[in-house]
This record gives sequence, C-alpha cells and structure tokens, in this order.
Amino acid sequence: MGLKIGITGGIGVGKSVVTRIFKVLGIPTYDADKEAKGIMTKSDAVRKALTETFGPEVYFESGELNRKWLSNRVFANAEELKKLNAIVHPAVIKDGQDWADAQTAAYSIKEAALLFESGSYASLDINILISSPKDLRITRVMERDGVSREEVLSRMDKQMAEEEKEKLADYIVYNDDLHSLVEQVIALHERFLQIQNN
Repeated sequence: MGLKIGITGGIGVGKSVVTRIFKVLGIPTYDADKEAKGIMTKSDAVRKALTETFGPEVYFESGELNRKWLSNRVFANAEELKKLNAIVHPAVIKDGQDWADAQTAAYSIKEAALLFESGSYASLDINILISSPKDLRITRVMERDGVSREEVLSRMDKQMAEEEKEKLADYIVYNDDLHSLVEQVIALHERFLQIQNN
C-alpha cells in the first residue's frame, strides 16, 4: 500500500486538470465527488437515510437521484446541506479509504472538493491544495457551467476560506496561467516517489 495523497481546492481552481496529469503519469486516482453521486444511488443505507431525511422526492421513480431538486433544497439552506453532508461524507470517506487500501502503486490520489471541510484529509498522508486567482476561477466556472458571476460568488462564499485551506495543505500547486502545471506535478510526482522509496 502506497502513500495516500489528497487533492483539493475551491470551485474553478482546476482540481480535475491536475488529477488528470497525475493519471497520465500512471497514478491511480479517485474522484470523491463523482463516487459520491454513485454511492447516493447505489448504497441502500445512504438511499434510506436520504429518503428519511428529505422525503421520497429525493429519488425519481426510476431510482435515480433527483439531483436538481436536492441541490436547490440544500444550497439554499445551510442546515439542510449539513444534513446531506452528514449522510454522504462518511460513506464516501469509507469508500475512498477502502479504494486506497487496495492500491499497489507507490501512491494514489484522492480528489475531493471538500477534503478539509469533511475532515477526510486527516486520514491521508499528504494533502495538495490547488490555488488560482479569484477572477480566473470566476471566469472558468461561468464558462464551464453557464452561470452568472453572482451565482459563482454565491457558491464561493459557502466554501472554506483560502487562507484556512493553505494552513492545512502540505503542498500548493498554482494554476494561474503563470506557472506550468505539468512541471509542478512532475516535481511533486518525483518527490512522492522519493518519500515512498526511503
């Protein structure tokens, strides 16, 4: 079992881009946000808890999660979001740990938007924060999601402050169009292999 490494950062920083570079280097990667969506549909325990907490509307008759309905409900209400996270985070953290334990590479990557907020960073060996200037992040999200500047700022306001994340991170990767992402990732890759081999 190799090192367990987390990648996180606020909305629009480019977490997925950085994770993809590690993947190209042959490193196994786990996308916690993507896996969470699967767990919310496939796990009987999570389905039961979500239905009991939010009502039967949380799932379509087909059994698929009614994502839009749930998002509208929780993002407008901090208490409801807390309830959702209390159900989903523990299941995703356990799934991610089981996945990482099964890896045989020198290290594996877990990408998660709420790595610090969920507390799952504590079970990892190293945590990387992806950092980007605010205006660049806003532009990226507006283009990617087709949303207004106000909507992006509203999402950002709900996330942990950048300064707090920096205190918890072991390494920072700058995705600012000034530093080469590939060079930064390769330097980290070599460092992690060195740590694992010592």
